[in-house]
Amino acid sequence: MSIEQNLDGVPETLLVPLWARAVETRRSEPIIRDELAVSMVEKINYDFSKFEKAWMSQVGVSIRTELLDKAAVNFISRHPEAVVINLGCGLDTRFFRVDNGQIRWYELDLPEPIRIRREFFTETDRYRMIAQSVFDPAWVEEIGQRHEPVLIIAEGLFMYFTEQEVKELFVKLIAAFPRAEMLLEVLSPLLVKNSRHHDAVGKMNVSFQWGAASGKMVEELNERIRFLQEWNYFDYHRERWGWLRWLSWIPAFKRNFNNKIVHLQFV
Repeated sequence: MSIEQNLDGVPETLLVPLWARAVETRRSEPIIRDELAVSMVEKINYDFSKFEKAWMSQVGVSIRTELLDKAAVNFISRHPEAVVINLGCGLDTRFFRVDNGQIRWYELDLPEPIRIRREFFTETDRYRMIAQSVFDPAWVEEIGQRHEPVLIIAEGLFMYFTEQEVKELFVKLIAAFPRAEMLLEVLSPLLVKNSRHHDAVGKMNVSFQWGAASGKMVEELNERIRFLQEWNYFDYHRERWGWLRWLSWIPAFKRNFNNKIVHLQFV
């Protein structure tokens, strides 16, 4: 079976993490395992060979997957009946790794990514897919007001928006899901500025637009955001970073040349 895709621009970037997780799974001692990603790469009609030299992205995606999986599991262990909203879900498979049999999980993305998802996954009463832009207020209405604890995940997404768009989206999220926690991938401003040199995204017709030097600085976007903690990718699996692991010991390099996962809470 070959599944056709019509992805261009930002939506096309969702194929990078899918490829990266599949490659990692095939390693003898992988950081993460995602057999679903392996199966999906084999069935989607796309030239994944264009990413073969993107080893930094491949390692980074593997580490961010591990970090987000662990953070999601921690949240779910504290709130077994939580609602999880995966913004810009792409072809992510996290639900199938962290599901405890009780949570409700919403996958949100544009129509074409969701169409492809439906080729692989089936909705249930706890697992839903919504084909809408994150800026469309209709998806918030579809989920409705929640009384359960809410976790919002934004992986590989916010860097494609302008700062004003990020601010506007936070206003909507905070209003709709007060007291929610959020796991957000954040790039440094230097990486945003040099997106055309990115080893994977640089091959596509897209560019990064927003970043922050630290997770703490995300608080400046809205007075109801509270920074809890962050995890820099360079702090994990240093043996996989090649020559970069030596530079990563330099604080300024670590701060400016890698991504991080930021844990927030709305108040």
